[in-house]
Amino acid sequence: MGMNRRDLLAGTAFSVATAAWSMIGAQRAWASDPIDGQLLASLQVCTPKDALDRLMSGNGRFAKAWAAASDIATPVERMQVLNRIWQNGCQIDPAALAQGQKPFAATLSCADSRVDPSWLFACGSGELFEVRSAGNTAFDEAIASLEYAVSVLGTPLILVMGHSGCGAVKAAMDTAPLTPLLEQLVAPIKASLQSGDDLSKAVQANARHSATELTRRSEVLKFAEAEGTLTIRSSYCDIGTGVVSLLPK
Repeated sequence: MGMNRRDLLAGTAFSVATAAWSMIGAQRAWASDPIDGQLLASLQVCTPKDALDRLMSGNGRFAKAWAAASDIATPVERMQVLNRIWQNGCQIDPAALAQGQKPFAATLSCADSRVDPSWLFACGSGELFEVRSAGNTAFDEAIASLEYAVSVLGTPLILVMGHSGCGAVKAAMDTAPLTPLLEQLVAPIKASLQSGDDLSKAVQANARHSATELTRRSEVLKFAEAEGTLTIRSSYCDIGTGVVSLLPK
């Protein structure tokens, strides 16, 4: 027998209620000593009005410095150029960071050593809540970590980021045998692959797939997005240029 409208509405209401209680439960479970108003203000001194705009503008500064560094011969001189991207940034008081955190964005990105989110978005300590694993897949622990960021820390943005030349996506596309654990790691990536896609398109499809999985598998994240307190976007980083581009929703 099919589900009638009353049953459907009841089920929806139950799901929303469950999500709300999950968020409350998480807040209680992770609660620590209360943070006084002065300390909270200090933690939020770098919080932008628009989290996504702040990430993209920070990446713009990084990409410009990345391009300039590519024409410089010595490592020391390259680092001097790259360090300038933080001159217009904001560093939270270390004493405040020792007591708490209030990141303005969370990222789900690859473990690849070339795509550190804080580096790419010119962010300092305490600004980003980072979850990283090869292939930036929405594995259980990643989703649970992001639930914490959203429900306890109040993080309003999750950015999923794939990148050029991703080894995990390349392995998922290949027919070569992998170890059992690597097969487990690339299984979600294989689910996002489309016949005929090159590596770049496959990486982008995987990033969008991971973003979709966050709300499909988490009532907490789904509820926050529906309430308008959370935005989830996917993106692609070109390592050669350092540019991070937003992908279509």
